[in-house]
Amino acid sequence: MWFKSIIGSFRDSAGEFRKLSVIVFCGMMGALSIVLGTFASISVGPTIKIGFSAIPNIIVDAFFGPAVGGVFGALMNTLKYMIHPDGAFFPGFTVSAAVAAVIYGLILYKKKLTIVRFFFSQFLVKLIVNVGLNTLWLNMLYGKAFQVILPARIISNLIQLPVDTIVYFILLKAVYQVLLPHVRARRQVESKKQTSGNGQF
Repeated sequence: MWFKSIIGSFRDSAGEFRKLSVIVFCGMMGALSIVLGTFASISVGPTIKIGFSAIPNIIVDAFFGPAVGGVFGALMNTLKYMIHPDGAFFPGFTVSAAVAAVIYGLILYKKKLTIVRFFFSQFLVKLIVNVGLNTLWLNMLYGKAFQVILPARIISNLIQLPVDTIVYFILLKAVYQVLLPHVRARRQVESKKQTSGNGQF
């Protein structure tokens, strides 16, 4: 059952690529993500840093699903590196960005935004991507033993988990109330146009 749900989510999300409004919206979110990544971050003590550039990415994942989100995440990771290169480019982190977007998309796309559902998405991203994949990439890049750096990364992500969940959820809830009705209305209009166009043949 869950496998069919995942396939269906990817299929519906892939259909979003055909809508011009989705491409335009993603472009706007991409520009916002770059701006926020450059200027908007808050440090809370020595171990907690809240960066707001993830918000536009999560919005795309939630509104348009895992297929659109995965492509958007990978492209944005590459584009941000090109604009602000920090060391040698490593494609592993691009994979991480895409995987995180897919996780958010699978959990949030076409579903009601609740604190429990969003916490679960945050937990999986931090477990699979931050603690798992990114620790592996750091091991490959710098030769640091996996088991040496893993405990510190687990602790930092456990500390960050409730903070990110609360802050991002509050912001996303506000964005949902403002933007989601417009996105849904536009989606219905474009779906009707596609149906009408298909009926002409």
